[in-house]
Amino acid sequence: MQSNWKIRKKSLAFVTLSSYLLISNWAQSAGLEQLLMQLLDSVLYTLLGILGAIFANLSGAGGGVVFIPVFNSLNLTEAQAVSTSFAIQCFGMTAGAMTWCLHYLRARKPSAGGQSAGQPNIWQAFLPVITVTSLCSIAGIYSAYTGDFTPPGSLPKLFSIFSIALGGSLLVQLLLARRSSANDTQSAAVNPTKFDYLSFVLIGYFGGLITACLSVGVGELLVFYLLIRGFSIQLSLACAIVVTALTVWSAAFTLTGLTGSWITFEPVWQLALYAGPGAVIGGLIAKTLVAKIPPLKLKFFLALLILFMGLAG
Repeated sequence: MQSNWKIRKKSLAFVTLSSYLLISNWAQSAGLEQLLMQLLDSVLYTLLGILGAIFANLSGAGGGVVFIPVFNSLNLTEAQAVSTSFAIQCFGMTAGAMTWCLHYLRARKPSAGGQSAGQPNIWQAFLPVITVTSLCSIAGIYSAYTGDFTPPGSLPKLFSIFSIALGGSLLVQLLLARRSSANDTQSAAVNPTKFDYLSFVLIGYFGGLITACLSVGVGELLVFYLLIRGFSIQLSLACAIVVTALTVWSAAFTLTGLTGSWITFEPVWQLALYAGPGAVIGGLIAKTLVAKIPPLKLKFFLALLILFMGLAG
């Protein structure tokens, strides 16, 4: 009975999304040929949103890693590329963050995950980590857009450097994740230390500066640090996704109506309004994929892909 209900929900989501694409394109088209071309574009944009959100929620890095190279190939300006990436991530990262928050509410109970009443819960650090890091990340976003700050290079150059560093860090994560996967059931870190809180402040602020330039950055820095410190894989991903969601929303709000900054909020709404719903779908299904696809193999493939994009750029 439950499986039938899941099938019905998936069918309803497919019908709703298909109807949305058809009606929105029909309203804008002037003929059948134009309708088909717009429908093809909207399907591709929706798939882009799904792919970006899945990667973002599997790695904690943010969907901009997928979006920015595509936007550069579409000849969008730097302001359009970053703004559109923020707009889409406001959909996908929020869906992923809500999914992980619901998981946290269930997992924090002593009986969840097979934990005994006297065993420390690995989710104790969830709220402290996201609170400190997200507040500092928002501060970094605000200072980057309203202060005397200019990016050290062009968007393609900066993104190429970041992609190489991100791909390399994902490969290192594969080694760290082996240790962390054992910690998940044995002796994973539970409570952050004073040194950790200082690190969260630095990661949040400087990660916010990076995110302001590239629309990605703070999430990957955070998940990388948490894995190094021995926190569980699920906790690390959940914290990175929630912090990234709060960061991209703060960036979108900060840029809206801002005229004196080095960048303006110029999202391509035709693209964002199709990729956004796809990002919601990707954000919702990513957690299921974590449970079904071997995460180490998936991250290895993603790391090689990102390294290739960085070297090619």
